[in-house]
Amino acid sequence: MDGTLLNSTLAAERVWARWAEQHGLDVKTFLPTMHGARAVDTVRRLGLPGVDPEEEAVKITEAEIIDVDGIVPLPGAVEFLNGLPSAKWAIVTSSPLELAKRRLAAAGIPVPANLVTAEDVKVGKPSPDCYLLAAQKLGVSAADCLVFEDAVPGILAGDAAGADVLVITATHTHAIETAHTTIRNYEGLDIHIDREGRPSLVKEVDA
Repeated sequence: MDGTLLNSTLAAERVWARWAEQHGLDVKTFLPTMHGARAVDTVRRLGLPGVDPEEEAVKITEAEIIDVDGIVPLPGAVEFLNGLPSAKWAIVTSSPLELAKRRLAAAGIPVPANLVTAEDVKVGKPSPDCYLLAAQKLGVSAADCLVFEDAVPGILAGDAAGADVLVITATHTHAIETAHTTIRNYEGLDIHIDREGRPSLVKEVDA
């Protein structure tokens, strides 16, 4: 969702920067490390003395729900989603449910029929659990799924689930090193549905 369907970077980094400053972290060094993972996992990974990751995650999420200023859909994302059969796709996000719904609304993206959020798994990305659960909800094998990702934890989760992975780079400020196919955004990306109802991607190529 974040960085894959919508751009919430400015809002998320405003909240996390304030939190990092309060805990004596170097903001510039820390911010690039907090994308793509659940808040509780990000805080736990830091191992800060006297800090309860669960409590801090709740505070951070509450602040993020309030601050949605500047959240927008990625170019072409809404049109792309409108072309997908509702039973053929899911959103898999490290955000809690209420934050996910808040950001989707801010970006003008409807909540999908199939949604996996932070509360739905015991272990977040880069564990494959979230994508395996999404595939189960869709009634298919993860090996038959295409994962759209922008951050390393999600890319690793998609790989571990056995899915194909396509990397979206719209919100990247630096080139990402990956063996996966990358696209900037959804402009010129269409869906073709075959006679058996299987979707495939069609990308316009400039002559």
